[in-house]
Amino acid sequence: MALHKSLPVYKASYDLFLYSFKIIKSLNREYKYTAGEKIKNEATDLIMNIYRANKIREKKEKIEKARENIEVTRLLFRLLKDLKQISLSQFVSVNKKIENVSKQLAGWQKSLN
Repeated sequence: MALHKSLPVYKASYDLFLYSFKIIKSLNREYKYTAGEKIKNEATDLIMNIYRANKIREKKEKIEKARENIEVTRLLFRLLKDLKQISLSQFVSVNKKIENVSKQLAGWQKSLN
């Protein structure tokens, strides 16, 4: 079992987490405390599920929860783009980070089967 901090998926998730906080601080007040807080919570849960999956023998459930977290995050950022709360370039950047994490989680899940 590798240290969770050395896992590529953990590092990519943390990058997404950090970038999310930077974007959220510039949202309008109405969205900062609704969608922004939900994104922060999902990103936190994502990292915690990756950590937990790395610690336990039966990883499948935690990886599936992490995949759900990343999809909710993707949906919320799409909503912010459609509401014109984030720019297209911010959306593209965050979506690349989301896709990177999503692919790694899918690969991890596939390797368990």
